[in-house]
Amino acid sequence: MNPPMTTGYIESADQSISDYSSSAPLLPCPPASFSPSPYIHFEHVTYTYPGASQPALYDVNFVLPEGGVTLLIGPSGVGKSTLLRCLNGLVPHFSGGTLSGRITVGDLDPVVATPKVMSRQVGFVFQDPEAQFVLDCVEDEIAFALENAGMPRNEMRERVDEVLIALELDLLRDRKLEMLSGGEKQRVAIAAALALRPRILVLDEPTSQLDPQSAEEVLQALVRLKSEFGLTIVLAEHRLERVLAFTDTLIYLPDAGQPLQVGSPAEVLGHYSDMALIPPVVALGKALGWSPLPLTVEQGRHFVRKIDWLRSPLADRQFYAPPSYAPYLVAQKLDVGYQEYLAVLHQVHLTLYPGEIVALMGRNGSGKTTLLKTLVGLLRPQQGHVYVEGRSIARQSVAEVCRRVGYLPQDPNALLFADTVRDELRITLHNHNLDEWNGPVELNALLARLGLTGKADAYPRDLSVGERQRVAMGAIMITRPGALLLDEPTRGLDYGAKQQLADLLWAWRNDVSMVDGAPPMAILVATHDVELVAAIADRVVVLEGGYVVADGPPAQVFGSPQTASLPFIPQIARLFPDTGWLTVAEALAGLRIP
Repeated sequence: MNPPMTTGYIESADQSISDYSSSAPLLPCPPASFSPSPYIHFEHVTYTYPGASQPALYDVNFVLPEGGVTLLIGPSGVGKSTLLRCLNGLVPHFSGGTLSGRITVGDLDPVVATPKVMSRQVGFVFQDPEAQFVLDCVEDEIAFALENAGMPRNEMRERVDEVLIALELDLLRDRKLEMLSGGEKQRVAIAAALALRPRILVLDEPTSQLDPQSAEEVLQALVRLKSEFGLTIVLAEHRLERVLAFTDTLIYLPDAGQPLQVGSPAEVLGHYSDMALIPPVVALGKALGWSPLPLTVEQGRHFVRKIDWLRSPLADRQFYAPPSYAPYLVAQKLDVGYQEYLAVLHQVHLTLYPGEIVALMGRNGSGKTTLLKTLVGLLRPQQGHVYVEGRSIARQSVAEVCRRVGYLPQDPNALLFADTVRDELRITLHNHNLDEWNGPVELNALLARLGLTGKADAYPRDLSVGERQRVAMGAIMITRPGALLLDEPTRGLDYGAKQQLADLLWAWRNDVSMVDGAPPMAILVATHDVELVAAIADRVVVLEGGYVVADGPPAQVFGSPQTASLPFIPQIARLFPDTGWLTVAEALAGLRIP
């Protein structure tokens, strides 16, 4: 018998949804102790958003057992977030559209049960943690759902303390959420979801804003909580090098027209030789024919010890020297704090030259975003100075500075206001009193370089994560600033989109032709993405506790005593220490296996 239809998951209030079918009874539900097998089951699930011409999910079938960790991977825009939202009924109840097939989550059908019922069984952490915050204090935010559930105060206090300690947030319990770093906010969102002790925890890009060590700690905590409370964990993540070691089951959601793959990580990753989703150690194992396929550095070392190979000299780029241009941006002895008693940066010195890509690294809360905001005048230092092209920015407006120093924040949506991609770039030109045809960069040429010519008339917020990021980048690049500052630009990007970003940054770093006689661009990238840094950086600056603790070529910094205890080491460098190799290409070129 089909369940009654509601307007929560149909195209409009006047339309029924005849193609959704389910034989699940409305009442009574099975007893709480009943644990069916399979625990999560998708049967021929197809879902289409309102007004869309193509389904976001097409004929999805898989079975997951209870108590495991399942990782969902696939290119950006293939429907990973949509699939996750099916687990708690947000799709289709809040998104609208049409759904066919059958979904079973534990004892419940999410469409029949509705998100209100499912919220007690399925904890959900969104890709943007700030979108789910209600209150303004860490402890209050975690306790909010418990208070709504009418939980006794003693038990509520116990649960709040439990998740604060598990996710290393205890020292931040009284902190305002607005004062937290992006990674700290993400941990608060996970803690709030765990406080209700759901049977299933669903996470959309849970490590996207976390530094490698924090990501490891969060994942270890999730595995521990899984064992203690019998959690079933389902997550989507692009940074596979962080998550594979904790994964029991891998689901690969491909582009339209290709079959979904479910199995162990080694089975799924080994099946697709051309899949652009694999971390460096897996790519190296594929290239060298290692079997069974290594998923972690520890597993890769087993094969490295058995290789009879000759080592080539250290990578050339460790001898990198700054370009022969005058510095474009200089920060001298910066002390920065949000309040007098909350110092963030201490005596920071940074020099950025034209024609180089500098990676700014450090743990969550080390001051990376604070430094970027200070360099464009959004924050004023308590001590020290910032110079752009030899001039202090102390008396300049933010608009004046940002014409010469482009700044892309962590959330590119913050820069998107117009109805079309083309209009986003026009607005920037208008704000700077520049003409579309006689500005520093011709608009159509920039769209072509960004790979957005075919999207020029599209609504920016309807684009994929990577496309929205490139639109936002175009909005700041249309004035052709001499320096570009990017804050966590690979958040939410798959490996293919990251390669597109790398290609774009390399082009701008090397380009001296966009404006006749102008030097190439100086680029500063604040990121936790170690593998991106290994691929693109000419120089690495590491912040720790607000101090600069390392500054130099990547191979030198990743092997220095100051950073040896930090988890900012690429997989290839960990596999082959003291070689200077940072990427798969360098390792394959340097091994020279007889």
